[in-house]
Amino acid sequence: MPSCCVVGCTSRTKHPAGVSFHRFPKDDLLAKRWDVAICRENLPASFRSTSYVCSLHFCQQDFTVQRDLRAELTGMPAKKALIHGAVPSIFQPPAKRKPNTKKQLRNQDEVEYRETAVSLDNLTDDEGGGGHAGPSIQLRDSSDLYYGVGAGDAAGGDMGALSNDEQQNQLSGPEDMDDSTDEGLSGAAYASRCPPNSLTDQEKHMFPDVHRAPYLHKPFIYFRNFILHMFLSRPQYELTLDSVRSHVDSSRTKNHQDLLERVFQYLTRVGLINFGVYRRMSPIVELDVRPRVIVIGAGVAGLAAARQLISFGFEVVVLEARKRVGGRVASFRKENFVADLGAMVLTGLGGNPLAVLSKQISMDLFRIRQTCPLYDTSGEPVPKSVDVMVEKEFNRLLEASAYLAHHLNFSHIGSKELSVGQALEMIIKLQERHVKAKHLEHLKRIAEAQDMLKALQNEMITTQTNIHSAQARLANATSPAAAVAADGSDFELRGAHYDLQTAFKVYDSQLVKRQELEIRLQQLEENIPSEVYLSIRDRQILDWHIANLEFANATPLSTVSLKYWDQDDDFEFSGPHMTVRTGYSQLPSKLAEDLDIRYETPVRNISYTEHGVEVIASNPTPASPPIVHTANAVLVTVPLGVLKCNSIVFNPPLPGWKADAIRRMGFGNLNKVILCFEKAFWDPTVNLFGHVNPSTADRGECFLFWNIYRAPTLIALIAGESATNLEHLPDDVVVGKALEALRHIFTEANVPTPVNSIVTRWRTDQWARGSYSYVAVGSSGADYDFMAAPVTNQDASKNSNPTLFFAGEHTMRNYPATVHGALLSGIREAGRIADLMLGAPYSRSGATSAAAADTASNGTAPATADLPDEIKPVGTAMNGATTAAATTVSSASSNSSSSSSSSSSSSNVVVASSAGTGAVAASADAHNGSHTHSSPVEQLS
Repeated sequence: MPSCCVVGCTSRTKHPAGVSFHRFPKDDLLAKRWDVAICRENLPASFRSTSYVCSLHFCQQDFTVQRDLRAELTGMPAKKALIHGAVPSIFQPPAKRKPNTKKQLRNQDEVEYRETAVSLDNLTDDEGGGGHAGPSIQLRDSSDLYYGVGAGDAAGGDMGALSNDEQQNQLSGPEDMDDSTDEGLSGAAYASRCPPNSLTDQEKHMFPDVHRAPYLHKPFIYFRNFILHMFLSRPQYELTLDSVRSHVDSSRTKNHQDLLERVFQYLTRVGLINFGVYRRMSPIVELDVRPRVIVIGAGVAGLAAARQLISFGFEVVVLEARKRVGGRVASFRKENFVADLGAMVLTGLGGNPLAVLSKQISMDLFRIRQTCPLYDTSGEPVPKSVDVMVEKEFNRLLEASAYLAHHLNFSHIGSKELSVGQALEMIIKLQERHVKAKHLEHLKRIAEAQDMLKALQNEMITTQTNIHSAQARLANATSPAAAVAADGSDFELRGAHYDLQTAFKVYDSQLVKRQELEIRLQQLEENIPSEVYLSIRDRQILDWHIANLEFANATPLSTVSLKYWDQDDDFEFSGPHMTVRTGYSQLPSKLAEDLDIRYETPVRNISYTEHGVEVIASNPTPASPPIVHTANAVLVTVPLGVLKCNSIVFNPPLPGWKADAIRRMGFGNLNKVILCFEKAFWDPTVNLFGHVNPSTADRGECFLFWNIYRAPTLIALIAGESATNLEHLPDDVVVGKALEALRHIFTEANVPTPVNSIVTRWRTDQWARGSYSYVAVGSSGADYDFMAAPVTNQDASKNSNPTLFFAGEHTMRNYPATVHGALLSGIREAGRIADLMLGAPYSRSGATSAAAADTASNGTAPATADLPDEIKPVGTAMNGATTAAATTVSSASSNSSSSSSSSSSSSNVVVASSAGTGAVAASADAHNGSHTHSSPVEQLS
């Protein structure tokens, strides 16, 4: 599934460093994609023995490095990372592919997450009113959050009021780095989605001189991890090169001062340090000529990119179609009520860049309890045994579908690709046929046993006849007349006696055989298998699980690619799922501070050449002519749904490879009903509860309720076909359906009329046109790479740089449909634009710059797909968020070795979020469902 961040349903054991250990069969390694092994010495003593696969993922813009490695660990709790249900008997051998447990929250109480993921001192009971009680988490120190480093409380107050010396002491005193041990530095690498003991492929590409010199690997890795450690210890403040130099081990920098500076500049440019909302400790670099970039869309992607570009010295204008920022990250606020209308969940904090921002802007995070009771159509609780049985069968169906697609390579019928929904229904029908066949076979065995018993009875009657005959002969042989006739001979007597004994022995054996047959027949009659695969009630519960999976993908399963729908599963973050109790819109609001944002300015036309761009936007003033903006480049961060609707006209038109990717990819729909009450009538300790609908057609209608805020507020989710169908109904009808479901569960007398209610309609929202992306039938993960690739005017000269760039969750192959995916995409594109227009400050004059330029023109194409010649990927993005490789575009920029000496080229850049579209935010985060009882996690809509 597109990585909708809703529920991470696979059980995981968390490591303090932020790495997930997934237990897999040993022979399954070749089928999986993993990156980096953890050395035994870097692991706590509790992790030893048993074969585990260590997953540490770092994605790349143009290709993904993935290696299969094992870490031998011991003492791991015997909790399975995955549900390895047996594949139905119709498939042999059993599938060994990982079950598709995408984005699920439910039934994860048994999951052990890293205790150091969040400082236990920060867990407090909720003291809110009519809501629910639960642990509230205030992230005070990223070292607590990521790798258990006691770096102390962050400096507070107004740094601007302190002297330079005081700022330096308060920001990075020696006490801040008291855990700069190998374990602490490795934890910082894990937290930044980097391998702690090796170079990433992007680093090898950006630093060819280091890659070719093994003796430089160790200092490079130490510098990188040390700098990451320093930033994560104090993410509220800018990390400066002077601060790094003053705290790094001087013995390590001997003869490597230049390398230290290059690593610092690289981490800054790719957005692994100094990103988000932080206090600057040094002035922004003044460029001789400030490139201008237009960002279209003030969603998370556009805002993140704008902030990064400004920190690099660019002039940035953000064009937003709405009256607010955030796009699909929007919160409802009225009186004491707060509810998220779009994205609402952080799907794990281990390695999640949002964990850094949550500390920077003091987000009030709440860990979601993952128990999710179900209530059937009559409002009665579904028995635990039934719930578990159906859930197990659901996972077996997913296993079987994965086996079909990846082991039998059965993903097409003729020339038509199969969807997940089609595969599941096919398997269900095969199972129904299989069950009926077993039932008939059982009845056949009963009939055979009855025939055998009947035949035996006939044989016993014959034996009884023989006994009577023998008895009569014996009687005759002993009569006086017989004795006279025998004339002293006993031959007849002996023969009659022998025949009688033989008949009795036969009869005794037949009695034993009859008893055995009667017992067997009784057992067969008492254990007649069901002639139906699923009862009506079981099918209704199964439909609930399917609706949860449709929630994860924001679309009916009939539209989701069977082969590629879960292509991002290996990149889920570790740790519990969290929600922002003060509203997720706090994030874009903070990101928007101090930016030049033009509201109510929807973009209608983008003209791009090798020399710059011209963006035409509607004028917010009625009856006024359109506004024309010019810049050196434009960054389009509008939702995929807006691109699909052709709301923005590109001149020249987008090349075929880009237009085809837009057409192939799916953009789903997930809606919510917000219900605010005077007081809670539900169990305040339960964050999630499900309502089973009576029919398959309406299985996604108000099927899951969320209780995650302090005020008595419930959020009902509407997924699948129902999400689109109900958009055309008035609010009172939709609210009525949600209340009807609640009254089935809590009785009509206990469910009052809500004091406030709101219904979302993301599909008909002209600035969104849906919730978040998914891998549609006919699409694949490669289309995300096509979407991320910049575009150069076809009439431009061969070596010209692109001026049209794209960001958003739909451009993140490894983190699609999530807020963190949108954030990382914005950071990635900001770095790409800066490298192209300012040069790479981390490149060594000559060799490295040439390598970077070579990368720009001959960069690796997106994995599994060949990009057209006109696409020139700029390097590879690390961790799914880093920028592309640097390309020298002017003689001035080629000489830049540090940010202070960089000068811009004469071209301007415009970062544009969605023209007229305000949202770039991660869509799936708030609306994701899961195929197990896990609660949907971070989905947007």
